[in-house]
Amino acid sequence: MLAAPPALSRTRIPLALASLGFAVYAIWSVCLHRVYLATGYDLGIFEQAVRSYTHGRWPVADLKGPGFPLLGDHFHPVLLVLAPLYALHPAPETLLIAQAALLALSAVPVTRCALSTLGTKRGTLAGAGYLFSSGLLNAVTFDFHEICFAVPLVAFSAERLLRREWGAAVACAAPLVLVKEDLPLTLAAVGAYVVWQGQRRWGWAVAVAGMATTVVLVVIVLPALNPAGHYAFAGRAAALQPLDGLGMKSATLALLFVPTAFAGLRSPLSILLVPTLAWRFLSSYPNYWGPGYHYNAVLMPIAFLAAVDGLRRASGRIRSLSTAGAALTSLAVIAALLPGPPPAPSERAALQAALARIPDGATVAAGSRLAPHLTRRCRVLFFPEQPDGTTEPDWVITSKPLVGWPSPVPAQQRLLADLVEHGYTPVIDNGTVLLLRRR
Repeated sequence: MLAAPPALSRTRIPLALASLGFAVYAIWSVCLHRVYLATGYDLGIFEQAVRSYTHGRWPVADLKGPGFPLLGDHFHPVLLVLAPLYALHPAPETLLIAQAALLALSAVPVTRCALSTLGTKRGTLAGAGYLFSSGLLNAVTFDFHEICFAVPLVAFSAERLLRREWGAAVACAAPLVLVKEDLPLTLAAVGAYVVWQGQRRWGWAVAVAGMATTVVLVVIVLPALNPAGHYAFAGRAAALQPLDGLGMKSATLALLFVPTAFAGLRSPLSILLVPTLAWRFLSSYPNYWGPGYHYNAVLMPIAFLAAVDGLRRASGRIRSLSTAGAALTSLAVIAALLPGPPPAPSERAALQAALARIPDGATVAAGSRLAPHLTRRCRVLFFPEQPDGTTEPDWVITSKPLVGWPSPVPAQQRLLADLVEHGYTPVIDNGTVLLLRRR
């Protein structure tokens, strides 16, 4: 059983690390947005949803499709709690700063447990290693996602499991059902851990409730809310690929376990990793297999707390190697995750000038890099999926050169030529940006 941190300094260290993490995360993500390295997929989409909540409406994301009800995509009503903050400051930066705070908060229970088990020096190194781990840094670098709510919930729940405080652990994990439809399976894993520790009746109740919630959400709720009448991501599990992408899957496991010398495998707490790794590795969607994007964020507090639990029985040398490895791996990850160079100042000025030509309240079809700079004041559709003949936005804007996603560059060029021929006038057309206005 883990003891509480014995000294006041061991209470302050987790808070100090969390404060550092918040500052780094917030500055980093806001800067990425300001230099046009954030995207409409997904920062713009989530801002549209939160903006809808702020105005008392059902969450709609026009970037997913005109009038698309976002709760039919993923089940994340937890976004509603951001509405009061967004009302105070209606801008994408509000979402990024809230995400920074939530992710940084998760360092408190992780560092607290590390200090209690490893001592002040090693515990602080472990906390820093967690704070700058690949999963968290990837989440910060790649826009905003609802998963930021799950990370502190999982961290506090896992801490309480290690302290054998079953009721508190379940209470911390229960809100996961409001974050995303797969996360009730992590709640079920919490129940399985409780069963493993001898609390069978209580544990089985939690495990069954978690599994049943995911089934209800995926089979009933999400199809009912989706305009197509089915779960949008069912196709990614239709052809399971357990042996494909072994290199990417190995990289994911390596970033979870190698930094702490596989100490987490000594702990039964690692069972909490199983649901998320299972649906990702069994999916036919390659992006789920690797350590990129935000998919590893919810796994990081489990991996680090399982490692702390595993290190309780390890020798001093292994503890030193593990904590040093966590810190060194974080430094390597920081270097690897640095994004490409931002547009030159002259290009950013050109983009800003083009955006300023679009009046508030207009309907705009915007490329991904420009969309989150418009969502707070315009109705924004996603170019090149729009216009598609069913919509006639007032403006079309995209950065140049064109990017071959989600459709090839030649197809986008044909679409733009067709728009100019049938109703749109070029307002700005240079090597940086193209702005069209409907005649």
